[in-house]
Amino acid sequence: MTGSRESPPSPVPVLPDAGTQKLVRVLVVDNDIVHARTMGEGLSRLGYQCSIVGSGTEGARKIEQESFDVVVTDLMMNDIGGLEILSRAKAASPETEVIVVTGHGTVPSAVAAMQQGAFTYLQKPLDLSHLRTAVDRASEGVRLKRQNLELHQRLDEKFGFEGVVGSSPQMLALIERLKRIAPTDATLLIQGETGTGKELVAQAVHQNSPRKNKTFVALNCAALSENILESELFGHVRGAFTDASSDRVGKFEYANGGTLFLDEVGDMPMATQIKLLRVLESGEITRVGSNTPVRVNVRILSATNRNLEEAIAAGAFRSDLYHRLKVVTIAIPSLRERSADLPLLIEHFIRLFSKRHGKSIKGMSLPARMKLAAYAWPGNVRQLRNVIESMVVVDCDETLDVDDLPLELDPAGATAAAPVEQAGVAGLPGLAGLVGRPLEEIERLFIAETLKVTGGNREQAAEMLGIGERTLYRKIKEFQLS
Repeated sequence: MTGSRESPPSPVPVLPDAGTQKLVRVLVVDNDIVHARTMGEGLSRLGYQCSIVGSGTEGARKIEQESFDVVVTDLMMNDIGGLEILSRAKAASPETEVIVVTGHGTVPSAVAAMQQGAFTYLQKPLDLSHLRTAVDRASEGVRLKRQNLELHQRLDEKFGFEGVVGSSPQMLALIERLKRIAPTDATLLIQGETGTGKELVAQAVHQNSPRKNKTFVALNCAALSENILESELFGHVRGAFTDASSDRVGKFEYANGGTLFLDEVGDMPMATQIKLLRVLESGEITRVGSNTPVRVNVRILSATNRNLEEAIAAGAFRSDLYHRLKVVTIAIPSLRERSADLPLLIEHFIRLFSKRHGKSIKGMSLPARMKLAAYAWPGNVRQLRNVIESMVVVDCDETLDVDDLPLELDPAGATAAAPVEQAGVAGLPGLAGLVGRPLEEIERLFIAETLKVTGGNREQAAEMLGIGERTLYRKIKEFQLS
């Protein structure tokens, strides 16, 4: 490596956004360990987080075990060569950029590496400034790729308010309230049963806020032990505990400038509650094992399926933290409380999963819809989503019917051969009770029950019954249905 004059250290490189403070991770692979260390130390002085290995075998193992933003690899090595390292790095993480270092006689091989996806190649003897410039450019490319990927994910998953599906009075009121809350910076407590879509609502609030171009980070507080939860929230420094082999950025720092969603916040340990309260009051976090405070600018959205006031009375939740989290509160109704949204949700999920699984689904039969309408939905919208996906996957005749229902909804294994008798919808007699009755009376019963299922939505009812809206209006008037 030539003795070029080193420029002053530049700011610490970060990914994927200037507000996140996530260190760029670089892997240096070279079977000349002295050369590898020289490259690694030159990059570390600029703030890159470097891992250095002395063989292609070790490099391949590192790529399998850890994730890297940039890989710098020698092309010619004794065991696994640079082209294999390039292939494995791209297979593990397509957005990772690979820089190939080559000797004078192997330029054609370096060109081949470029054709296989390498970011660039550098010739030996290596100039440290050239290496730094190449890594700077590569890390910037990774940042842009990740920003585009996150943008496409947000567009695909429709995290706007149009993603909160529902036309019932309860949901229309909820969406209107969210529209007023989202543009502010107020902390928000989202209450609702498991499966009602609390994280979806949090994402919608973020996507309609001034922070929408920053990071949205979600963390389930109930899934982690106290020590791990604190490390996840606030990060840690090297040596803070037994397995802390390097510094780690926590969710607060990663979400800096954006939004942090704390799911199941009611299950947070008391000691962590105290530290969270301190962050909300001071705007500063301290990594585990450190005494240095770090300023953060994060909007907090939290959610729980617990009654926090009861938890406060039982001494399981801090009253002061509760009031800091609930500057604004919203309650998401259960699916039982918004049954009028069931047909709309069914159609939404049929379209979603038909596209995802490449299936042609024309619709759902009335008996199957009645089965869904009669079910209590203890798992709420999440359970409905899973049921519709299951039906789409197993369907073989392009119409979702009773024979496509999972066992939880059809434990007797009923088939479409006797759908009405199994429907169990209040007010609609079984098949035996319909035999011998006038067709006009049966038609009236089916129209009346369909209107109940749709919550009085005549457009949806007409679609379910397979008739035109004008025909339905005439039948409603004829049968004197309200």
